[in-house]
Amino acid sequence: MKPPLCYIFDVGLATAAGCQLVASCDIAVASEESRFATPGVNIGLFCSTPGVAVGRSLPRKVALEMLFTGFPLSAQDALKHGLLSKVVPDDKVEEETMKIASKICETSRSVLAMGKACFNTQIAKTRDDAYSYAEKVMVTNLMMKDGQEGIQAFLSKRKPFWTHDVEKMT
Repeated sequence: MKPPLCYIFDVGLATAAGCQLVASCDIAVASEESRFATPGVNIGLFCSTPGVAVGRSLPRKVALEMLFTGFPLSAQDALKHGLLSKVVPDDKVEEETMKIASKICETSRSVLAMGKACFNTQIAKTRDDAYSYAEKVMVTNLMMKDGQEGIQAFLSKRKPFWTHDVEKMT
């Protein structure tokens, strides 16, 4: 399972494996001055393994330009092309990352795990197959204790009390 959250707090350059780490994360927050590169080709060592994550995170032409030239992407270009989720001022990166992490921690771990697995599975399917698969996951989710607790909490206008359990209602 890939890391759910990554933040780039250093005003600098994430290269090769550092860029791979960012590309591997579900959510990535970086400072405005951050840059991202896969410069191995310039020293005779093509960034093959970073290219796996970068190629799945960026459009093909952008990824190949990075891999073939080693030219860095600015934080704004990385955001525009999908390597990053958010770009914030240098002094706000940790605060923004903690805000996102705190929100994620408020949710049911079992529901989040199910949702992430569903997202990652459906993305490789055709649209119709993805909907069919996601519908089955939704039904399973509705039968889970945390699925029922979330609905009841919403209807009662209260915060949910998560079990974080995949157990179904009986």
